[in-house]
Amino acid sequence: MPSRNFFLVTPSTRGLSLALTRNLLRTTDLPVFATYRRGKKEEVKEHILKPFNDSGNVDPTRLKLLYLDLLSENSIEQAAKELEEEIGSWAKNTSNQDKTTPSIEKAFLTGGILHPEKSSADLKLSEMMEAFQTNVISHLLLIKHFSKFLPKNHPQTVANDELAKWVHISARVGSISDNVRGGWYSYRASKAALNQVIKTFDLQLQMKKTAAMCVGIHPGTMRTELSKDFWKSSSVNRLFDPEDAAKNIIDVLQKLDESKRGKIWDWKGEEILP
Repeated sequence: MPSRNFFLVTPSTRGLSLALTRNLLRTTDLPVFATYRRGKKEEVKEHILKPFNDSGNVDPTRLKLLYLDLLSENSIEQAAKELEEEIGSWAKNTSNQDKTTPSIEKAFLTGGILHPEKSSADLKLSEMMEAFQTNVISHLLLIKHFSKFLPKNHPQTVANDELAKWVHISARVGSISDNVRGGWYSYRASKAALNQVIKTFDLQLQMKKTAAMCVGIHPGTMRTELSKDFWKSSSVNRLFDPEDAAKNIIDVLQKLDESKRGKIWDWKGEEILP
């Protein structure tokens, strides 16, 4: 495989993450590195590629699977090493005329869990720890081990469409100014923390003059297991199928230029204030 850029989706096997993986396979021609935690690699790959079996429009070799458990730093580090080895093998098979180091074009960090506490009496230590481990700490560890695959060099001026995009899936309820209903303590607090991580990491990218930007995106309420109990809630104005939500995210990213970096955006492309 020639040296080229690639996509990263972690995790990638259910709901929005699966829809994003399939969208990238269907609408682009770049390799897609996707992570999984359960099942056998070949079975997971078959599951992701199932919609394309009859069309023949997707090259199955573009899908590269990495085992990764968001709750284990050792697993995250090992997945990064496996990706590095794969990139190294590309370089060996590339002509001397094209030795550009492959880098991330877009990375989607989708991990999240919801424990919907209605009041402080519902708080449980194990669930709060799980919420922060999944919604914040795993994202920080992914930054630690995978951000090295972002472009290394930053010319003085970079066209907006040349900036790599590092994308965390966040939520509107992470906004403190938007909180008018209360509840969902650990989810709100962990998503607010994630939004701070997004801003902080984007500042690091700017200081290091990396040709990349970091943003957060709220995909809206989707028909997934995460939100199943709240589909009929009066606060839910619209429900999205994961495929539509994935398309919305891709569309929003296409419109985000460098002036919109480090912020949180919703599925319509409107900023969510802190």
